[in-house]
Amino acid sequence: MTPAERLAALRAALRKAGVDGFLVPRADEHLGEYVPPSGERLAWLTDFTGSAGLAVVLPDRAALFTDGRYTTQAGQQLDPALWELRHIIEQPAVDWLKEHAAGGRLGYDPWLHPEAALKRLDPAGMVLVALPANPLDAVWRDRPASPAAPALPHPVQYAGVPAEEKRAAAAQALREAGEDAAVLADSHSLAWLFNIRGGDLAHTPLALGFGLLRADASAELFMEPGKVPAETRAHLGNQVTVRPRAELPAALRGLAGKKVRVDPEATPAWFAETLREAGAAVATGDDPVRLPRACKNPVEQEGARAAHRRDAVALARFLAWFAAAAPAGRETEMSAAERLLAFRREVPLFRAESFPAISGAGEHGAVIHYRATEESDRPIRADECYLIDSGAQYLDGTTDVTRTLWTGPGPAPAALRERYTRVLQGHIALAVLRFPKGVAGPHLDAFARRALWEVGLDYDHGTGHGVGSFLSVHEGPAAFSRAARPVPLVPGMILSDEPGYYLPGQYGIRIENLLLVREAGQRPDQVKPFLEFETLTLAPYDRRLIDAALLSPAERAWVDAYQGRVLAEVAPHCDPATASWLREACAPLMPTA
Repeated sequence: MTPAERLAALRAALRKAGVDGFLVPRADEHLGEYVPPSGERLAWLTDFTGSAGLAVVLPDRAALFTDGRYTTQAGQQLDPALWELRHIIEQPAVDWLKEHAAGGRLGYDPWLHPEAALKRLDPAGMVLVALPANPLDAVWRDRPASPAAPALPHPVQYAGVPAEEKRAAAAQALREAGEDAAVLADSHSLAWLFNIRGGDLAHTPLALGFGLLRADASAELFMEPGKVPAETRAHLGNQVTVRPRAELPAALRGLAGKKVRVDPEATPAWFAETLREAGAAVATGDDPVRLPRACKNPVEQEGARAAHRRDAVALARFLAWFAAAAPAGRETEMSAAERLLAFRREVPLFRAESFPAISGAGEHGAVIHYRATEESDRPIRADECYLIDSGAQYLDGTTDVTRTLWTGPGPAPAALRERYTRVLQGHIALAVLRFPKGVAGPHLDAFARRALWEVGLDYDHGTGHGVGSFLSVHEGPAAFSRAARPVPLVPGMILSDEPGYYLPGQYGIRIENLLLVREAGQRPDQVKPFLEFETLTLAPYDRRLIDAALLSPAERAWVDAYQGRVLAEVAPHCDPATASWLREACAPLMPTA
């Protein structure tokens, strides 16, 4: 079917359902950022393949809303004759609906939207109608089957804490809140709480399912029985019952008269609706697993360090190879990404990429979440900017790193070096920050932007996101972003530090390391506890893009110390040719007049 035919088929299905419009989010029933092929409804309908977006379909018009990471990409992928493109922050869906559909009946799939998101649409003045079946699924004739990979134990040598201890702590939190149970709709919560991992998604090791955690620390795991082999059932123990997903409605009805926690931002609206109909009291509150999962225990912290040290060897091999190969002009965006993946595959405990590498040369680097395809793949040419954003899943940790490189052999233009250096200054400003306990990510976002703001520049994405432990490369609840919830940073959290600058049609710059939140040492007259960051990522910056004269003495000293650390920790594990390249790449910056 063509895009026009898909949209027409959906509109016909909406007329049969008796609604005037329909919401199509980029989500499946677990509401995660990454979805299996069977959950790619938004991509099927619109051809937009970004990881965040919402489509609104009305009888005579349709719009797609996405954030600044994807507006350029969406503009390239959408048919403008069918779709209006809107920035979801600057032009929210509620305003568009108020203008074009007030008073109508707006249908939605209660499995694909959290209650909080639906309530934010109330000012649009429409009647929201929960549909018993998704009309898009009825017209998506070649929809892939749901994934069925097995759920497997994640050894405690990597998890750090036995699953029964995690359940006991979460159950204690429920008891203290006077709650009888909690709904677990986020498969990341299942993975962490039960110490299981799976293969239902390409880059995030999840076994998709749902759970109920009770205040006595018992739990029910709702997955098809074939997904849970005998080894995993034995691992789960006697306090965890595995039930088919079809038994979920009956299980919720069995909670009649009980107080059940439901996270309104991270749980499909279907759960709260079903619980209320059953006579349960719905208590809104955060998923009890989300914050503990984000605060990595000592074993997970050491696993992250070890994973980054091993990953650094693969990165060094790639960067040394790229420095020699790029000026020749024989590599493409896809061949470079494949070479990096090949190096990573040789690293112990490697399981997969943590996301498809963003490999963008020249103008493609300005597309913030660019994905090279057979159609878009282009040669990496001499004397241009190249951005590579990539990561890996290891059994002991998850990595995510971005480097912006100059291909040579000629010198980088002065304007490019100035802008790269300002991005680097923002990157350093966050890495070296000390801050009081209680401060949240949104409070720190501006530190990474100051050097760009000084000359009227900015970037249209958050500065950093949380990262899981052999889990999602994008993990809540903390983030460095003006749009994020003000969740205080806590020791053990891992977040990315990735400011950037993008000049459409020419190049993109982004520099990313992962940071571990830790306690800061006491200083004279300090009246409250402070926190700081430990940099986990070990990969040199491209010295050819740094204008050392623009850096302060402290910033130059920080870069030299970081590069020296990379050399000391990584070179001994590299082959002689890579080690030799590293010595040159990590040489101290020379101040210029």
